[in-house]
Amino acid sequence: MVFLFVILLVIGVPIAFVLGLVPLIYLLFFKGLPLIAIASKLYGGIDNYVLLALPFFILAGNIMNNTGITKDLVNFARLLVGRVRGALAQVNIVVSIAFAGLTGAAVADTAAIGSILIPAMKEEGYSAEYSAAVTTASSVIGPIIPPSIIMVIYASVTGESVGALFMGGFLPGLAVALSLMILAYIYAIRLNHPKRTERISAKEAFYIIRRSVLAMMVPLIIIGGILTGVFTPTEAAAVACLYAFLVGVFYYKTLTVKNMIDSLIDAGRVSATILLIISASQLFSMVLTIEKIPEHIAEVMTSVITNKYVFLLVVNVLFFFMGMVMEISASVIMLTPILLPLAMEYGVHPLHFALIMLVNLNIGLTTPPVGVCLFTAVPIAKCSVEKMVPKVMPFVIAEMIAVLFITYVPEITLFLPRLTGFIE
Repeated sequence: MVFLFVILLVIGVPIAFVLGLVPLIYLLFFKGLPLIAIASKLYGGIDNYVLLALPFFILAGNIMNNTGITKDLVNFARLLVGRVRGALAQVNIVVSIAFAGLTGAAVADTAAIGSILIPAMKEEGYSAEYSAAVTTASSVIGPIIPPSIIMVIYASVTGESVGALFMGGFLPGLAVALSLMILAYIYAIRLNHPKRTERISAKEAFYIIRRSVLAMMVPLIIIGGILTGVFTPTEAAAVACLYAFLVGVFYYKTLTVKNMIDSLIDAGRVSATILLIISASQLFSMVLTIEKIPEHIAEVMTSVITNKYVFLLVVNVLFFFMGMVMEISASVIMLTPILLPLAMEYGVHPLHFALIMLVNLNIGLTTPPVGVCLFTAVPIAKCSVEKMVPKVMPFVIAEMIAVLFITYVPEITLFLPRLTGFIE
């Protein structure tokens, strides 16, 4: 079965079908399970109230993209960064932090921000490869800082509080951003990158802040509503859609009927893809349970690894590798039931483990062979993957250093959830 799984992946079969087909063969031919039981399991995999948040968050992000709000966020980031050397690279990272609160998806971040900032960086003298590398590396902040689509998926698998995951993602996301900003500044000094010379008047600064404040209200509404108990995370996603729609129609006045239809179609397509992966993975989980794979792995690892910190290092390497070769939601669904109980045996807080996993897997979005953000940025920058990869790898290393801090300093993750009462 492992051999079949690997072969199907290598020949390019979509991960949703691999996750469904391999266990289907096992359950039908080796266990004689009736088809009706398999169909019931597939349906049960997505019969989860938490998962309703997925299409709503995706739709909200699409609507915000179509209103042209990214340009306002770029101007706001320019105002924040000021006239430091290599300012546009820093702006790129700061915009990713702001954009994370709107979409919760790395690919949307890469496409929306890259289409504006990559040409602007090239015009100022940055190489196409470096411009694309900064955009790709910073895009992984999107799924870490809430709202986050992958956190909703993780919550549906484990039963963890979505609110706790959202609060736990803030500081790790900022830690990743800080590592990128430090490296970008070092590059700016070494390579003598340009800096902005013109001053922004007080009147213009006020206009920029006023234009961007409505965009920045989205994460505040979502997190504020969840913290105060006004609505659940799923309801918060629906409220975000309504807010994005109202802002696009009545304030920006750029949301047309065509834009709205495109947003709905794209949200439906992306949601269906993710939900199909989740549904198919339930059969995979059934096979793992029948064969007691998690118990066997736990026995082997506990007999070989006796130290909590060595265990954390091993899972970091595993998560990073899985992020490189497999779609992120599939990795979460496959690995969490196996490794979460084991992590808790070693005394790792489940919320801390969640962020270690999610940050590592997201970094895989910037690396071959599956790095979707990498391949999204390449055509925008009009460069080759071969030339871009060496430019992005130093940023990946910087992110991995941030991951080590997140791993071995648990309070980076746990401080805000504890402060807001999500955990004790």
